[in-house]
Formats: sequence, structure tokens, C-alpha cells
Amino acid sequence: MSVLDDAVAAAARGPVDAAAALSLAAAFAAAPHDHGDDRGQGHLDALADELTAAAGARRDARWGRTAWFSPKVFLPVTNLCKNACDYCSFRRSPGQAGEWTMRPDEIESWLGRGRELGCVEALLCLGDSPERVFAGYRQTLAEWGHGSTVEYLVWACERALDMGLLPHTNAGILSAEEMRRLAPVNASLGLMLESASERLCQRGMPHHRAPDKRPAVRLAMIDQAGALGIPFTTGILVGIGETEVERVEALLAIRDLHRRHGHIQEVIVQSFRARPDVPMSAAPEPGERELLRAIALARVILDDEVAVQVPPNLTPGSVKAMLAAGVSDFGGISPLTPDYISPGYPWPHLDQLAAACARAGFSLTPRPPVHAGFLDRPGFVPAVMQAHIRAAAPRLDHLAATLHAAAETQP
Repeated sequence: MSVLDDAVAAAARGPVDAAAALSLAAAFAAAPHDHGDDRGQGHLDALADELTAAAGARRDARWGRTAWFSPKVFLPVTNLCKNACDYCSFRRSPGQAGEWTMRPDEIESWLGRGRELGCVEALLCLGDSPERVFAGYRQTLAEWGHGSTVEYLVWACERALDMGLLPHTNAGILSAEEMRRLAPVNASLGLMLESASERLCQRGMPHHRAPDKRPAVRLAMIDQAGALGIPFTTGILVGIGETEVERVEALLAIRDLHRRHGHIQEVIVQSFRARPDVPMSAAPEPGERELLRAIALARVILDDEVAVQVPPNLTPGSVKAMLAAGVSDFGGISPLTPDYISPGYPWPHLDQLAAACARAGFSLTPRPPVHAGFLDRPGFVPAVMQAHIRAAAPRLDHLAATLHAAAETQP
């Protein structure tokens, strides 16, 4: 166990090396199956607690006792998708019940309502590459005067900026040219890596019917975004059938790309949640201890300037435990729109989340959809976008003051 002890001790000082991270993952993965050595199990439980403490210390050293979030309006531009992941309840095919592509007037209406309710971010989220496989969708775009999804997204982002909202687009796999077109009208872009495991793409596994979920495809796009100087959000899914070692391999792959380009602003550690009417509806969800361990591993593996984000509506367990494990960010939270990817899991009320953070010794604070560290870095945020971000700052300051006051009055 001395190698593991040394790895945890080193984690409090800086990012652990790949060998140490993989050793920790292998040890934790083996522990639940090793019922014959209670002393070894007890040692690993203690080691997990020490890892969590190290992750919390690392977060404190770089991010302090602030828990960030982005007040957003969520626009599910279309739920048509060429992929069919076994855990996804969002995607639809043409003619399927619940199929939806937002009309231009719907986009404008929702942007306006989001602005009225104090949102700062406009999250544009949609299925992967629908126009490549659905002729009817291409015809719809043409009727609206757009030759492609990206062209429609550029229009929507321009409308968001006109209304004082800062776009963050997650449109699945994009080419370098498509990202070049979107970058000037987005504060940041995103793509969940989800997993770096080819095994999960084999027959009978959750990504078998999802060609765009091949790790090499997703890693290539994240790499291209870095080469283009785009602030970027990515993340992993916890509990879709990956092993602890595969989970760490995904985090190491993200770290490698960030060290090449310096463009990863945050990594989401997202828990699988079972949903009805999908192939994985009866699959077990990760427990709190497993998820907290994944959060802590993310914090000690990733470089300090990369935030570790957890969606609070999808996370079992307490806010205090998440923060203790190294979380510094809760991502986007909307006062207007549901989480269309996970509609059965509503966003927390901001007053209640602020109070929970305050009880844990943290201050819940709003931010724009690009982290502050990128604003002063040459080559990442164009001057025009910086002006939009500065224009939104007074609204963020007002919301921060409101939340801090509310937290003081909550029990």
C-alpha cells in the first residue's frame, strides 16, 4: 500500500502522474470484490478519505471557497440525432413522439424570457449531426433560410448576443471549420468526452449504436478546439459501464490535450441516472461514495486551473460532500427551462443551493460561460466577445449580491 499512500500524499501538492492515478484507480476497483481482507478494505476506505481531503485542499488553493455557476437559459435546438446511446432519453428520430426542432421564433422568445429572468448564458444544445442523416431536417433548415445546422446556430448565437446573453454551444461533433464559424459568436464551446473506452463501443455496450461516441473522434475535436484557441468544456460520465481505470484514462486523456493547448476550462463529472424507456432503464446508478471518489480523482489528476464541475441536479448526496471532494463549479442552472437532457431531475432553487453552500463554508457565485482566467490570455477570447462579457458583469454582480443576502437569511 505504500505506493498508494505516496500517490495520495503527492496529490495534495499537485497533479498526480499517470502511473499513480492508474494505480489508485486499480486499487479502488478491486476493493469491492476483495471481501477476504477487511484490513485491506479498511485501508482503502481511509485512503479514499485522504484522497478526498487532498482534492479539497487542491481546490481551496486554486479556487478558494467559492462555488461557481452560470445562470442560463437552455435551448434544445433539436433533439434529432444520428447516434443512439443506450442511456439517452433526449434523442429522437423523425416522426418519433417528442421529436422537436426549435423554430426561429421559439428561439427568439426563449432568449427574451431568459434575459428578463436574469440569465446570462444561452446554452444551445442539440443532437449530433442530424442533417447528415435526416433529409426532412435539412429541408426544414432550408425553409428557414439556413444551409446547415451550424449556419442556424450562428444566427441563434447572434440573436442571443443582441439580447445580452452569452452563448455556449454544445452541438456534438464539429469540424475545425465549423468551430471556426461558431467561435466568434460563442463565449465557449463544449463536447463531453464521456469515456475514452473503446470497449464501451462494442456490440451490447452503451455506445455501440453511436458512431460519434468513438473516443478517437471526440478527442480529435477537443484537440482541434485547442488548436483554434477556443475555451472548452468537456467531461466524463460515471456509471455507464466503464471501469475505474477507464474513468481515469479519460481524465488523463483530457489532461494531455489541455497541456498541449491550455484550452480546457472545466471538466464535468456527471453521474449516470437511469431513465424510463431506454435500454439502460434498469441499469444501476453509481452510489455517492463512488461518485465522490470520481470527483476527487478528477481534481487530483487535472491541472489546478481546470475547474471540476458537477451538475447538482444529477448528483446523489449532499452539496457539502461534493464540495469537500474538490468541486468548484455547478455549471449552468436555469430559472426558466428544465434540463432537457435529464428532464426528470429539476435544477435546485438558487436560494436553497446558496444556503447549502454557505453551511459548507462556501459562497455560491454566478459567472459567465467562460472562466475568468481566459479573459486575459492572448488568443482565446476576441475583443468583441470580451465587450459582451463586460456588459453582462453588472447583472452577475447583482445576482451575486442577491444570493449572498439570501444565504445569510436561510437556516
